[in-house]
Amino acid sequence: GARRMHRMIEDLLVYTGTVDTEPKDAPMIRADLVLDVALDHLRQKIEASGALVTRDSLPSVRVFETHLVQLFQNLLSNSLKYTRPGVAPRVHVSAQPLGTDWVFSVRDEGIGFDAEYKEQVFRLFARLHTRREYSGNGIGLAICARIVEQYGGRIWADAEVGKGATFYFTLPAFGIMSAPAA
Repeated sequence: GARRMHRMIEDLLVYTGTVDTEPKDAPMIRADLVLDVALDHLRQKIEASGALVTRDSLPSVRVFETHLVQLFQNLLSNSLKYTRPGVAPRVHVSAQPLGTDWVFSVRDEGIGFDAEYKEQVFRLFARLHTRREYSGNGIGLAICARIVEQYGGRIWADAEVGKGATFYFTLPAFGIMSAPAA
């Protein structure tokens, strides 16, 4: 119980800390390189699960690196956690331009969830499973939503029970340096 409470306090500090910076001050960064950092942070989980993580080329965006690392890390971590028994996780990360935004996606082939919960999953402390089934505090996706909203973007999910989930988020394409390579 004490470890769970300690983790929850740490997660809440991350959640509240996501508004400490002004998005207008964010530098232009390469999302490909930031994804590499997030994957490195998750390397042990990826190797332990036998996961296959693939990706398309990602654009440069104006965002603080720590925020984009947190977004990728939380979304990828969920894809690694919510898997079908006996099936190694398969995850794909991509981005597409849409109007004045980049739409990023993290798609998995895990357990998915019922579409009626696609908004609830982004609420603070929202959980669709018991702690015995899956660990966590129900804060990770709320952190993602808070970060994305801070930059004027939006976040949403599509899922189907037993067939996986795709989480999408947008970041403004202002100051686009380059489109993803083909």
